Amino acid sequence: MTVTRDLPGLDLPPATLERLGAFEALARRWTGKINLVAPSTVPDLWTRHIADSAQLWPLAPSAAATWADLGSGGGFPGLVIAILSGDTGPKLTLIESDGRKCAFLRTAARELGLSVTILDQRVESAPSQAAQIVSARALAPLVTLLPLVARHLAPGGTALLPKGRDWAAEIDAAHAGGWTFDAEPIPSTTDPTARVLRLQNIAHG
Repeated sequence: MTVTRDLPGLDLPPATLERLGAFEALARRWTGKINLVAPSTVPDLWTRHIADSAQLWPLAPSAAATWADLGSGGGFPGLVIAILSGDTGPKLTLIESDGRKCAFLRTAARELGLSVTILDQRVESAPSQAAQIVSARALAPLVTLLPLVARHLAPGGTALLPKGRDWAAEIDAAHAGGWTFDAEPIPSTTDPTARVLRLQNIAHG
């Protein structure tokens, strides 16, 4: 199978693109059964979910050894990052409370030969990961998300949080809620109105 689709900002070997294509096919098959993603986004799954997830990889600190993905759902971005990072990337832990989605994550990881840890637990009750990178995509508004991120992020770590057109309002609401952080809003490669928020020094009160 040869995948001709590209990913903005990434120059990937054919084997990695083929693995992403295999993951896309798996996600399409399973979405018909358990709604891994919103049905309306399935026709554009490559851009809306795979490319949107892949843009986090070049934003991650290169020396990071651990990465926790919160509310992994259908593996966006967790399994996409696992494919892009290969055998030399950070140790990835995917946390997802939906048992059916966890079944998909385990099946996809096994079929694609990915080394990841999958926790079938709620993000707020899972053991603290103290990860150097924490990601969360389409999980909650920033003010609600930050306590979960802080729970699983190591001191000095980096959070990578894709946000839609209301990203600036979410930052304002988080500040109003007593959160402080260093924020770098990075333009999304898949949506001109969206940003990836790269956050550090997250604290409350």
